[in-house]
Amino acid sequence: MNWTLCFLSMLSTLVLGVSVPPGALDCWVFLSCLEVLQRIEGCCDRAQIDSNIAHTVGLWSYATEKLKSLGYLCGLVSEQGPNSEDLNRTVDLLAGLGAERPETANTAQSPYKKLKEALSSVEAFEKHYLDLSHATIEMYTSIGRIRSAKFVGKDLAEFYMRKKSPQKAEIYLQGALKNYLAEGWALPITHTRKQLAECQKHLGQIENYLQTSSLLASDRHLTGNEREYFCREILSFASQQAGSPGHKIVLPMHSFAQLRDLHFTPSNAVVHVGGVLSVEITVCSQMPVPVHAEQIAINVHFSIEKNNYRKTAEWLTKHKTANGIVSFPAETSPFPTSQNSLPALELCEMFERSPSDNSLHTTGIICKNVHVLLRKQESGASLEAPSGAALEAGAHVLKCTAVTLEPGPNAITFRTQAKEPGTYTLRQLCASVGPVWFVLPHIYPLVQYDVYSQEPQLHVEPLADSLLAGIPQKVKFTVTTGHYTVKNGDSLQLSNVEAMLILGHEENRAVIYSNMREKASDAALRVQSSDKVTSISLPAAPAYHVIEFELEVLSLPSAPATGGESTVLGMTEPHGKHKDTQKGGHCMATMDHKVSIDCPWSIYSTVISLTFSMPFRTTHSLLSSGTRKYVQVCVQNLSELDFQLSDSHLVDTGDSTDLQLIPLNTESEQRIHSRQAVFFVWELKWTQEPPPSLHCRFSVGFSPASEERLSVSLKPYTYEFQVDNFLTLYSVRAEISPPPGTELCKTGSLCSLEVSITRLSDLSDADKDEALTEREDYFSTKLMYEVVDNSSNWAVCGKSSGVISMPVAARATHRVHMEVMPLFAGYLPLPDVRLFKYLPHHSAHSSQLDADSWIENDSLSVDKHVDDQLDSGSVQSRGSTRSVASSEHKGLPMPRLRALPPGQAFNASAGTQVLVIPSQDDHVLEVSVT
Repeated sequence: MNWTLCFLSMLSTLVLGVSVPPGALDCWVFLSCLEVLQRIEGCCDRAQIDSNIAHTVGLWSYATEKLKSLGYLCGLVSEQGPNSEDLNRTVDLLAGLGAERPETANTAQSPYKKLKEALSSVEAFEKHYLDLSHATIEMYTSIGRIRSAKFVGKDLAEFYMRKKSPQKAEIYLQGALKNYLAEGWALPITHTRKQLAECQKHLGQIENYLQTSSLLASDRHLTGNEREYFCREILSFASQQAGSPGHKIVLPMHSFAQLRDLHFTPSNAVVHVGGVLSVEITVCSQMPVPVHAEQIAINVHFSIEKNNYRKTAEWLTKHKTANGIVSFPAETSPFPTSQNSLPALELCEMFERSPSDNSLHTTGIICKNVHVLLRKQESGASLEAPSGAALEAGAHVLKCTAVTLEPGPNAITFRTQAKEPGTYTLRQLCASVGPVWFVLPHIYPLVQYDVYSQEPQLHVEPLADSLLAGIPQKVKFTVTTGHYTVKNGDSLQLSNVEAMLILGHEENRAVIYSNMREKASDAALRVQSSDKVTSISLPAAPAYHVIEFELEVLSLPSAPATGGESTVLGMTEPHGKHKDTQKGGHCMATMDHKVSIDCPWSIYSTVISLTFSMPFRTTHSLLSSGTRKYVQVCVQNLSELDFQLSDSHLVDTGDSTDLQLIPLNTESEQRIHSRQAVFFVWELKWTQEPPPSLHCRFSVGFSPASEERLSVSLKPYTYEFQVDNFLTLYSVRAEISPPPGTELCKTGSLCSLEVSITRLSDLSDADKDEALTEREDYFSTKLMYEVVDNSSNWAVCGKSSGVISMPVAARATHRVHMEVMPLFAGYLPLPDVRLFKYLPHHSAHSSQLDADSWIENDSLSVDKHVDDQLDSGSVQSRGSTRSVASSEHKGLPMPRLRALPPGQAFNASAGTQVLVIPSQDDHVLEVSVT
């Protein structure tokens, strides 16, 4: 309806060319709206009128708006009242109304009478305007159109401000501002705040006025002069109240300044008691002019955790940011729900057609989710109400005084000296400008720094990945002074270990670092040793500093360890403990040395453990060449270093007078590379009978293979072992002959193999076992021979093994003949011939021997006449099985074989090769090269 009346007003003015004075159209629209409403009230009852408020409230609002325009036009709203010009304009408008129509002349409250009365005086206009405004607001509120009611209320607030009634205008301005803030209308917010500031100033609401002024001073929608005016208002009030201490005015900081970032020095935000911590914040001032702040402070909350004194700087550092910078999110928009956060408009087309001819007479666009966009925003307190933030009072405050905040970013640095260990949390940022305090009530995200009180500590670690026994290597000592101040004369007392030396040199120096790892000074280090204690004098150092120095340690061999396969340097048992570790695929023996250290700051001793790896692994073996004997020692380098070996010695620890050890190594020094081995060989010669066993000690000097010579004399590497079975009892020789009539062996042809087993010595203690048999005039023993070709070069035809009875007498010989066939051409090595002691089944002692010294041949069978035969006729070839014999002697114990100890049997044909030529009729030639 209101749009139709407006359209008719414009039509009469523009289209019809009717000339009307100012305000005539407003009068006509006002009368039209009220007459329509009066006609509706005349034809409807109260219930119908109430149900149709949503359709008629627009007419009430339109009429109120036109009456307000007439009041401003005729000077009825000004504080002084209408002047002569306003009165003349009012007379012209009343004259233009003409006479009232007869049908409404007798009506007491006709629209004509209301308009004429409203324009007649200031009091009458105020009465009618307020009645219409309040009625419109109530109708909008009743139908849930709160936003429209707020807009009418804003017009009403402007009326009250013109009438110098700010106490009545404030509530309507607050309501309108709240609506604009909720919907995110920036320019209306700025305009309404200016009105609200004026209202608060008239009412003397100092705190509210300063808060609104700070918001306007930071409002970018105002001109520079306007912003500066409101900022000067704050500064002027602060300067006036500076000399009179009283109540503090607390305002939110977001309009005054914004916290951008924070930076700790040291960056890990961890300091010791007495240390200095620096906190630098970047604050962006929102004010258009420089502002001098008497004080900027950060309130800090102190807390101490259980066992906090146990926390070290290293532990605390792991829980901090690496760079010490904390960034704060940008201030959120002052609008709770801005237009960007509202849901998108859901628009659709609307068409209305005539029912009669279906012709289109109305079209438009409607919003389907208007109920969401314009939903009720009544809940919550006023958005412009004072923050109510309280200033925290505590003993821990970081302060900066006399700070001038320039427009834009400002860096402010706070410094504090830590006094008590614990955790300090930054809680609140405050800036005071006279009695006005701008407060950021909560600093988020959480920002903390830690203060620790650390006990003195001693840490010892090798500089290399692992320490090697036998050579000097550097060990790093780190003394963290903590709360203790190291004085001149303080020293570390190290208990000496027999198998480890601590080496001191004149050039040793200690370096002192600050808690920030900055070098403070250095000093000469004095090391004094006695029989039981090594004293290391410490340089003077303040608390919470670090003293670092390096010393050389040397793990020495002591009493040699006895054992057949010993691979470690001998160490004294009380101070070290052997263990094996796997490194690089080699088994390395290690030794732990425990050293007790007495420190000046503690009545208790500190025990450290240093692990040394043995660089070498040593093995030995007994070699034979006929009756001559040799001892071979193999030294394998298990470390990553190269060594120089020199002065190798092998001695008989039993001091045998008839033994000579003749070294066969001609080089005095040998280089042994990483992961390689070196062999040393000695020939054993006796002037009399060899002893049952020989105890030997091998020693060799060693040093790292480098150009630098070590200043410390190194003890030699030692290895003790025992050698048994020196006596060679048998010599085995094999010989292959070509077929008769040929000079060379050919592939595929049978050749003759003769095995000679010769006894080299008479009866000895080594023969006295179950295999020994006493005859009338001599002794004999049973042996089993076995011909095996593991390289598959020969095919053994016939019997490849057998049992013989060997006389126990020097030069006694037994020969065995068999046939073999070469499978390949070339120089082929001879098959292997093995000897075993043959222990018969009736041996009473067989069950008591060690199982590891026995070899069971499952393919052998027992014949009842085996004891009466001297050849191998009773023993069949390894390639077949006599099941009949096995079944005949089922249940009888099987004979067992025992391998001869190393050195008792000498293979004289080892390494011998036979030339084999290919057959002439072979079309495929296979040649074996060894």
